[in-house]
Amino acid sequence: MAPIEMLRTGDHPDLSRRDFLAASSFLAVGIGLAGSVALGQDAAPARRAPIKIGQIGTGNQHAYKMSTLRKLPELFEVVGLAGDHPGAPGKMPGNACYKGLNWMSQEELLAIPGLQAVAIETEERICIPPALRSIRAGKHIHLDKPCGESLPALRTLLDEAKARQLTVQVGYMYRNNPAVQFCIKAVKEGLIGRVVDLDASMGRYDGQGYRNLIKQYKGGIQYILACHLIDLMVTIMGAPERVTPYQRCTRGDGVLDNGLAVFEFDGGRLATVRTSITEAQGFVNRRFKVMGDKGTIIIDPLESRGNISGGVVKLFLEEARDGYKKGGQTIDMPPPKDRYEDQWREFAAVVNGEMANPYTYEHEYLVHKCHLQACAMPIDV
Repeated sequence: MAPIEMLRTGDHPDLSRRDFLAASSFLAVGIGLAGSVALGQDAAPARRAPIKIGQIGTGNQHAYKMSTLRKLPELFEVVGLAGDHPGAPGKMPGNACYKGLNWMSQEELLAIPGLQAVAIETEERICIPPALRSIRAGKHIHLDKPCGESLPALRTLLDEAKARQLTVQVGYMYRNNPAVQFCIKAVKEGLIGRVVDLDASMGRYDGQGYRNLIKQYKGGIQYILACHLIDLMVTIMGAPERVTPYQRCTRGDGVLDNGLAVFEFDGGRLATVRTSITEAQGFVNRRFKVMGDKGTIIIDPLESRGNISGGVVKLFLEEARDGYKKGGQTIDMPPPKDRYEDQWREFAAVVNGEMANPYTYEHEYLVHKCHLQACAMPIDV
């Protein structure tokens, strides 16, 4: 059975939902070991001690993923939580996901004996300095997005991590979304032919409080949201030849609340990435469309029930192929789940040497370069 065919449970009644979820959990990255374990093959892996991990910062908008991390005690032992800035950590946040954790300075956290990994969850503009300190202390890192405001600073971080053979996992949550994984795998296997166009949109509808926050960012809402979509675009289409950003304010208050970036590739290919905090019901209307010369894949919405991983996938083909019919069809997806669980499982597998990091240092650099260009921000400082 071809790999893509395995994703269509409706055509294969003998394929259980459990098998389907296992088959699709890491499709885009081609994991061998993790996939075979999920499928329940005979060779059971030796039980490892949980990875000792700490977290620096609570200011990132995704820092609450600590709750998911703490639900995986077989993989991780959370040994401490540090503030966003070096020195005294200040008052511990009241979020329930941090309850019971040891609150300390960054310096104290990095000095914990046996610490193996650090999750960098500082406010989005100040993430690189603590990430670099963690790398220099010999720790693997989960670096939440976006990767700061300086491309040269990220280059230094990635170069030093590579020299030390340390993992850098950037927190792009859609990488482990099964709908996105289906799309990436289908593209790489040529199901929709040569990709000629990509259009993606990620919006919210927010009040004045969030607008005041976004006003602090040079790249506006594009800086916070577009990176997720650009990561997928680069995976599918590679490096663009030209990036043209459009940053707009729709309410006269100076907030860059409406963003568009146009990416031009060789061979006449195009991609557009749109972000907004003025889109009614924008959170549940995030969408991703990839057009090839033989078919189109649409994921709409990107996530089910708000921020639960797993979207709705529609496939349109000019001709029947690989078990799929000509015309339009909806592709079965696994049941929705916590958007961060598979991301943390992947991080554990990479740190434990059970798989190679599916995203290279070079990929992370290119994504961030494209992201800063899409935000009309400099890439040389």
